[in-house]
Amino acid sequence: MTLLIVDDEPAILETVEHRFRREGYTTFTADSAEEAMRLFRRVKPDLILLDIMLPQRSGWDFCRTVRKDSSVPIIMVTARADEADRIKGLELGADDYVVKPFNLGELSARVKAVLRRATGEPTHEVVERGNLRIDPKSHSVTLDGEAIELSPKEFALLYFLARNPDHVFARDTLLDRVWGRDAFVSSRTVDVHIRWLRKRIEPDADHPVRIITVRGIGYKFVG
Repeated sequence: MTLLIVDDEPAILETVEHRFRREGYTTFTADSAEEAMRLFRRVKPDLILLDIMLPQRSGWDFCRTVRKDSSVPIIMVTARADEADRIKGLELGADDYVVKPFNLGELSARVKAVLRRATGEPTHEVVERGNLRIDPKSHSVTLDGEAIELSPKEFALLYFLARNPDHVFARDTLLDRVWGRDAFVSSRTVDVHIRWLRKRIEPDADHPVRIITVRGIGYKFVG
């Protein structure tokens, strides 16, 4: 597995790279978003460890650019610990969010967990629910024939719910089935992704008719 480690602090780059090389990963490092983008296009990493506070161009911008045409796993590793920053990272398509200072053992565990989920055996069954069509093979969603752009986790959550119409799922169950049992995220993550899905596929996100909240339990997709 190949990792791209992006951080503008030389000590962190050296420490993290040393740890993952010892564990058998091939590693590349970058101290700016520009260098990271050049390496990303050249080496096609299996996972990116991404700092947010980079010179000139932020990790937010880098993540947004990568997500336009790639679902490569991204773990944000940053000193920004506010809940709003965590939510923003997940909404931009990050698979996990680690706050500095971090434990190298925990970071390694998170990398392994994200890679396990990313390399799991995919299903290729197309799901059609009314005017909504979800194709996992091409990772595409259309509504009335118009393409809908979703992050990898938004797609995975929508696909899971749509494959199980009228079944109510608790938040913890959705975390388990979409993010994985060893994911280091909270149930709040599910709420954030549901909110963004509603903005994309509901006629009125404030009065949803497809993804319904079942009070005290969780969510269901109305087929």
